[in-house]
Amino acid sequence: MFEPVHGSAPDIAGKNIANPIGQIWSGAMMVAPSRLPGAAEAIERAIAASLVEGGPRTRDLGGNGDTKTVGAAIAELVKAGQRPRERFRKVQPLRAFSSPASVSD
Repeated sequence: MFEPVHGSAPDIAGKNIANPIGQIWSGAMMVAPSRLPGAAEAIERAIAASLVEGGPRTRDLGGNGDTKTVGAAIAELVKAGQRPRERFRKVQPLRAFSSPASVSD
């Protein structure tokens, strides 16, 4: 089972203000063990690029974007094969936090 564990947030349901990154990242974790590891990496790179390089952010991250805007920006980065700029390549990969093995290391 792959899902973001953050609760249902009924107080913001239908308001287009939820941060979609947890759900998108869950999708990356879902495809990672499949025959599509490049897809997971592309999604994780797009999330990182969006956050590090000033993409839209939801209010919980100090931005004024909404759910659809943030999700669409990440989707565009995935489609474009966007990679973080060279200076950000040394940033710890997002995958480091998605593996149960990394918790026990």
